[in-house]
Amino acid sequence: MTDEEYMSRAVELAKKAAALGEVPVGAVVVKKSSGEIVGEGYNLRESGKSPLAHAEIIAINEASKTLGGWRLIDCEMFVTLEPCPMCCGAIINSRIERVVFGAYDKKAGSCESVIDLFELPYNHKPQVTGGIMQKECADILSDFFKTLRSK
Repeated sequence: MTDEEYMSRAVELAKKAAALGEVPVGAVVVKKSSGEIVGEGYNLRESGKSPLAHAEIIAINEASKTLGGWRLIDCEMFVTLEPCPMCCGAIINSRIERVVFGAYDKKAGSCESVIDLFELPYNHKPQVTGGIMQKECADILSDFFKTLRSK
């Protein structure tokens, strides 16, 4: 599958979050060698009443359970919004090899927009590709917040 096909799945997950009244962010973790999606997640902070329930954290947790370990070697993450500092830390700690994100986050994005945490001297540095399906990912967020404000 292509980056766009994996990002399309992340977009589907973001739409599930929006339907629940959650900020629409979706993420998938893919085992590169097989192309299999081994973890999925979407934001559940409001319904889960947890600041930890970000799409990336949920997808990393599911991938770790699927693969039977905390090191997600040979894995990539596709996420609709540039990861925040917490999620970047989880990506570093899980050893995900590549992060692909859609929309840039000028307020909390920690791969490029506000800061690039992956450039600091941590023990792991994933490759990053930003802007895949950027318009579609950004539009989902814009539409969600526009609807929220109109209520």
